[in-house]
Amino acid sequence: MDAIVVENLTKYYGDLLAVNGISFSVKWGELFGFLGPNGAGKTTTVRMLCGLTKISSGEAYVAGYSPIRELKLVKKVIGLVPDTSNLYPELTCWDNLIFTGEMYGLGREERVRRARELLEFFGLLDKKDSKFDQLSKGQKRKLTLAAALMHRPRILFLDEPTIGLDVRSRRMIWNMIRELNESGLTIFLTTHNIYEAFNLCDRIAVINRGEIIANGSPAELKRRFSGSEVLEVSFDGKMSVEEISRIPGVIKASRSGESFMIVVSDPLSVMEEIVRKAKSKGISLNYVNLRGADAEEVFLRIIGDADA
Repeated sequence: MDAIVVENLTKYYGDLLAVNGISFSVKWGELFGFLGPNGAGKTTTVRMLCGLTKISSGEAYVAGYSPIRELKLVKKVIGLVPDTSNLYPELTCWDNLIFTGEMYGLGREERVRRARELLEFFGLLDKKDSKFDQLSKGQKRKLTLAAALMHRPRILFLDEPTIGLDVRSRRMIWNMIRELNESGLTIFLTTHNIYEAFNLCDRIAVINRGEIIANGSPAELKRRFSGSEVLEVSFDGKMSVEEISRIPGVIKASRSGESFMIVVSDPLSVMEEIVRKAKSKGISLNYVNLRGADAEEVFLRIIGDADA
């Protein structure tokens, strides 16, 4: 059986349908992305898989165990990094890890050995005696990751692992996630960050309004949903987004500095119309570039198709 198997999983909060009969699987050793906008049902799904929220209907298996019937066995094989830290602000880094190890039933020697290993891996050994609330945001995220790994889980759930971090800290966490996955750890990562999902993950399921609307590798999703290219154009005179948006074949237009970023289905016909429109206004083009759709454009296309 795969590391995670989900079949028609559903969650109601009263009359509110938060997750609507979703099905997917995660292979052993995979870095699986669960991508969607805020409120899409990502955290609710993680909470069901980890046994923190009751499943309304459907089935789920984590490492072959049911969170409904075999929760103790599930908890032994998973690590969870929630979107907000669950560590104790008044305890030191060392004490937080030792306490976590005790919670998982690790012997004293193993707790000490594992805490030191993880502090070294995450570059926090010099912060060993610092209290958690004295750490930077990036350091707090790293220690929360370390705590989730104390008992050597087979599957790691990361719920928005880089939310609120600066660019440098975010890239540092990404590198550590890659390294953990390359060591053989199966990782289930929820995120609303399109670039995070497309850059890190082997496969991605896109969830919106409680339903999975696309599933595949980043390359497969780009191939299936791009259906468009991007024209980057700048003019030596005034042109508005509204004027460009009205051109047939333009899917979306926006400004980026002095240039316009134009998502198009037919680059040639749109380019001809842009030239014609510019001439009619007595202005000319300074710069033109054509490229394939990026991750954000693909994601917007997927969400747009689902909402159509």
